[in-house]
Amino acid sequence: MTAVHDSASGGTARGEKKALLTLLWRQLPFFVWLIALWMMLWGQFTWMSFLTGLVVALFVTRVFRLPPVELSGRVNVWFGAGFVIEFLAALVWGSLTVAAQVLDFRRQPGTAIIAVPLVTDDDLIMTHTAVTASLIPGSLIVDTDRDRRILYLHVIGVRSEADVVRQRESVQRWERRIVMAVGSRAQVAAVRVDAAARRPGGGS
Repeated sequence: MTAVHDSASGGTARGEKKALLTLLWRQLPFFVWLIALWMMLWGQFTWMSFLTGLVVALFVTRVFRLPPVELSGRVNVWFGAGFVIEFLAALVWGSLTVAAQVLDFRRQPGTAIIAVPLVTDDDLIMTHTAVTASLIPGSLIVDTDRDRRILYLHVIGVRSEADVVRQRESVQRWERRIVMAVGSRAQVAAVRVDAAARRPGGGS
């Protein structure tokens, strides 16, 4: 009986350890994102900003006892690296564009509030999309409609309907990039279908 009991206890311990490792793996992308968000908000990519971001992430996740975020458990390193590279390029281009608009004394840059419908209704994907769009100079999320999956974006440099469409499609592309990097397989399929429908002739 003792051997049977020890075997059952060992199996339970292994099961609990596996469950803990699974939970940590699912939460790791969210933890890394908090650190990256801290570094981007300060505009510093140094060891000091990484360490302070690590402390802040630990503080936020341990002190504020919020329900655990349900992640997909899927991380595509290739699309994740592509997202980081494109995001950094967008930061540089956005900064140059805003500087050019400010220094152009011939005309004032137009502004607009743009409604951007999203494909997914996942809270984390919507948050990542909103934060990404807000970090790029020239745009800022001012409101979200969770039920209708709409982000409301304030942008500068809008002078025509074509500019509105371009800004809206830019945010929707960020959503697709984020989903391709960390979204579930169902979300990946949904954004691919949506992207195919948006192509010329895709809806026919």
